[in-house]
Amino acid sequence: MSMIRQVLIYGVILLGGILNIQAQDVTFSQFYAAPLHLNPAFAGVTLGPRISLNYRDQWPSWPNAYRTFAATYEQPMEDLNSGLGVILMADDAGNGIYKTISASGVYSYQLQIQDNLMIKIGVQAGIVQNRLDWDQLIFVDQLDPLNGVDGPDGTPIISDELRPDRLNTTMLDFSTGLLIYGGQFYGGIAIKHLNRPDDRLLAVNDNLSIGLPSRFSVHAGAQIYINRGNNRSAPTFISPNILFEQQAGFGQLNAGAYASYGQVFGGLWYRHTFENPDAVIGLMGVRYGVLKIGYSYDLTLSELSASRPGGTHEISVIINLEDSRQMRRKSSSDLNDCFKMFN
Repeated sequence: MSMIRQVLIYGVILLGGILNIQAQDVTFSQFYAAPLHLNPAFAGVTLGPRISLNYRDQWPSWPNAYRTFAATYEQPMEDLNSGLGVILMADDAGNGIYKTISASGVYSYQLQIQDNLMIKIGVQAGIVQNRLDWDQLIFVDQLDPLNGVDGPDGTPIISDELRPDRLNTTMLDFSTGLLIYGGQFYGGIAIKHLNRPDDRLLAVNDNLSIGLPSRFSVHAGAQIYINRGNNRSAPTFISPNILFEQQAGFGQLNAGAYASYGQVFGGLWYRHTFENPDAVIGLMGVRYGVLKIGYSYDLTLSELSASRPGGTHEISVIINLEDSRQMRRKSSSDLNDCFKMFN
């Protein structure tokens, strides 16, 4: 990577992440493999405990530009019509320059509206910490036209930029969501960062109150069975779905379908922002017993593709004890079939 290109990347991270000018959350392309990240109301929709692991590598041609790691645990509490979950997440921007880690708890409660219609309400509360590695930043006054970041004598050039007094910040963060489902259809809404926590490291303007913008999402889908399967064989189905998200001035729409045939599954989605086409997302994966592994790739369609960023890779690993033999024998309900894509 050229030095000028590196400075530009770091500059975008510095402005967008530190100053928090219209900052935007990470959104997993495999949103169905990170359901609690999408909507806290998803906690406990399975019949048994579930563990989800997610990894996202965005624009890998710019080494370690944006990487996200997430782990969740959730389980239903049938006697209380509730679900509990825990989310751990780490986001690394600019090869360690700007890091965000978070831990949160999730609770959901289920209400039965009709025989085959349910509503779940979810809440999420957590702690988020942002950290800046100032020593990795490269400023314009550190660049020599002939020698890059080193002066004529080979020693590093020292920037005149003032080091901030605070290089990390910790904040409370609250979110909520609503999910309605029954039979073979579902729909939901979620609002992240209800309290608009202040995640700035640098003060842009003492008189300007800037909080982390709330993220609003709407999602819906259906379950179309080709073969329902049984306790010995997995079902075959197609799940068309749509996801809309907006945060500050950023918005995107995902539309596509997920398909499962026996032990293998796949999918195809198109993502469009408010101003331009963004990406085509392809998915393939396999399940075996309680284990489900998926890989997806985002093919960039926007003008950014001219710089060959390398698209986006995602890997998901789900351990769903609902799929164990004991749980399948225990369950006889088809009510939550519309969530097979998420499970």
